This record gives sequence, C-alpha cells and structure tokens, in this order.
Amino acid sequence: MSVHNSVLELIGRTPMVRAQRLDVGPCELFLKLESANPGGSVKDRIGLSMIEGAERAGRIRPGDTLVEGTAGNTGLGLALVAQQKGYRLILVVPDKMSREKIFNLKAMGAEVVLTRSDVAKGHPEYYQDMAERIARETPGAYFINQFGNPDNPAAHIATTGPEILEQLDGKVDAIVVGCGSSGTLSGLSKFFAEHSPNTDFVLADPVGSILAQYINEGVLSTKSGSWMVEGIGEDFLPSISDFTRVKKAYAIPDKESFLAARELLAKEGILGGSSTGTLLAAALRYCREQTAPKRVVTLVCDTGNKYLSKMYNDYWMLDNGFIEREQHGDLRDLLLRPFAQRDTVVIGPNELLMTAYTRMKLYDVSQLPVMDGSRLVGILDESDVLMHVHADEAKFRDPVSTAMITSLHMLDVRSPIESLLPVFDRGHVAIVVDGEQFLGLITRIDLLNYLRRKVH
Repeated sequence: MSVHNSVLELIGRTPMVRAQRLDVGPCELFLKLESANPGGSVKDRIGLSMIEGAERAGRIRPGDTLVEGTAGNTGLGLALVAQQKGYRLILVVPDKMSREKIFNLKAMGAEVVLTRSDVAKGHPEYYQDMAERIARETPGAYFINQFGNPDNPAAHIATTGPEILEQLDGKVDAIVVGCGSSGTLSGLSKFFAEHSPNTDFVLADPVGSILAQYINEGVLSTKSGSWMVEGIGEDFLPSISDFTRVKKAYAIPDKESFLAARELLAKEGILGGSSTGTLLAAALRYCREQTAPKRVVTLVCDTGNKYLSKMYNDYWMLDNGFIEREQHGDLRDLLLRPFAQRDTVVIGPNELLMTAYTRMKLYDVSQLPVMDGSRLVGILDESDVLMHVHADEAKFRDPVSTAMITSLHMLDVRSPIESLLPVFDRGHVAIVVDGEQFLGLITRIDLLNYLRRKVH
C-alpha cells in the first residue's frame, strides 16, 4: 500500500460491491461506493475537476475567493479541494441541508451563507441566484457554477465511467443515477455512449422534482414541489444536462428513499445518505420489473454519517411520519418517547443537577420527568435549574429534588387534544397518565408534528 502526499490523491478509484441480501429480482445489483471518497461523496470528483479546470484556464490562483451555491455535497467536495489548495470559499446553502454537513463545511474553513429552501429559481433568495449575486458583488471572486460548468461532467467522463466499466469487465446493462447539477448523469451518459452504447440509463428522482415527468412524458413543468432528500432533484434543466440516453425515470417519495437507505445499512452494512436511498429505491424497482437477468449499477452517492440526526434518527423519522407507529386513538398517539418503551429521558430525585443539565444537553430536551422507580415525583425544567443555580454555581451539585416542581397537573390519556392548549398556554409540558401510570410528556412541537402528519 502506497503513501499519499495529499487527500486529493485519494479521490476516485472507489470500490464496487455486489448486493447480497436485497431483493433485486432476476438482476445483479452493484453498488459503487462513492462514499469512500475522502470528502465522503461523489462530489469530490467534480470539486477537484472544476477547481483544477479553472486553474488550467488561468481564471483563479491560490488565495482567490471562490463562490458556489450547493444543496448537497458539492460544497463539501469544493471545501476539501479549496482547503488543500489555499482558496477562500463562500458557499450558499438552502436551510434544509443537514446540520452535520454545515458543521463539516465550517470546520473545513468554508464560509456558509444559509438561505431559503422553499423558493424557486429566479427568486433572489434561491441558493444559486444568491451565490451568483455574491460572486458578482465580491471583488475578484470566481463563481464556480456547477450547473453550467463543463468541468463537472468532464470528471465523470475521465474517471467514474472508466472505473465502472473496468470493475464490471465491460458488462453493464443499466446504470441508475440521480440528477442534481446533472454532472454525473451527463458525464456517464457521454462516456457510455462511446464505450458501451447498449447500457441503459435510468433516472432516480425525488417526488416534487420536475425531471421524472420530463423524462417519462416529455412535459417540462414550470412548477416543482418540495422534497426532503438532499442533493438531487431539480426545478429547472441545468444547462450542462444531457437526458438523451435516459429511457425511464422513477419518482421516489421521501419515505421510500429514507427507508431504502436504512434497509441498505441493515442488510448490506452500507451507510449511505438520503440521495443514495432514492437511487437504491429506483434501482430496486427497476430490477424487480425485469424478466431477464441484468447487471445493474447504482451509486452510494455519499456517506450516511451526514444524516445521523435525520433519517437514521428514529425520532426524526417518527416526527415526519416516515415510520409507522401504533395508533391508539388517544393522547398516546402524540407521545414521541413513551415511558413504557424506555424512550423517555428521565432523571432521579437524588441525582445531581449537573447530571440533569448534562442529560438535557445530550438529548436536546428542556425538561425531564423525575422518576422514583416507576413513580413520577416531579418535573425538572431548564428554567428550574437556572433559577436554582444562577446565584451560586456550586448548587449544580445539589440533588434534583431541591429544584424540581412537585405540584403536577396530570392529563388523563383519554383527554381530548384540545385539553393540551391550556397546559401549553401556562408554559408547561403536558404530563400524560393512565390512572397512576406515567405514560410520557407531550410538548408543543409534538402537537405540531401530530397535526402536520394528519395533513399528509
């Protein structure tokens, strides 16, 4: 094994894995692990290609400012390359991007500008339009423009396509890809048109994007919906896009995408991101529809480490209605963390307030039920802790019992939902019981999540 001088030398040459435990019908499904790139995604390839392409053309030199709008991993690929080559990087990202990605970008030195994810191209706060404006208004800045940059698909013509063909000994019947900037699709399409013209291309598209309808019906909608999968799907046709070889497209709902990615981890041990789930779901649909064996390739676009707070978080999945829960027809339907399932984060009356504070921070909650065995004896809110310790920090070592509230208003589990509103109006959390049995807590956000799920 050789020693490399830079992480940039590790971009590309990613491994291929044959799926063993997924239901792929009569087909073989191969997974190209783009998550193995040093920045964790396929976008490392285009980050390197676009920056080095601009260097060769004399448009930039180390120390210059680069600007880009990114809804997914392109920002991370650019940040990796910019950091290693000595560029200042400003990234405009929509506010649906996962916290892990934003933390990663900032840790690598990128300047992150958050903007709205609920507006379309042409709106001044649309991430691409804002990035272009920032580049225009920043002296000496260079706008990378992944959606119109020919060095984007060029990366896949030069590297990804040849790797796939070599790894499968030149025998590839179909490739399932997604489309964000369209670089992967357009580059692979051009490469395979020359070197394996019988290979079919299949598009995986989130429900809400305009691309699946464009491919399947030839209709270019002027209005898109919204979706939670990151990095793929569009509300316009990128100028570098080439869909001529795409024969079929699947519109995949968010729920199917997230569950497919979780299945990939559970069955194949591969931790992929949200767009990986979309591609896998489409690949599984395609494979199961076939009547004859085919060799099918799709990409694990990025690592799921960037989505641990989202689609790999059971509570987030429950909040968004992506995991089904047992319905009772009473207030139990609003309990995100039922005590009986050991999901409720609790504290004991004799534990220290410092322990309670640490637990609140760790689990991102603002109140804790105080349990003496299976008996609820109080509630500890962050404001209770603050009022107890603000004049003397040493009181963090006091037991929880000294600061907890013991005068508790309980709600019977069979109470109507409307009974929650007076509790919230008093600034309290709802304590749900069934007789003497504590069931759990309901917060304002729990009620909002419940009402939103009913809309869907």
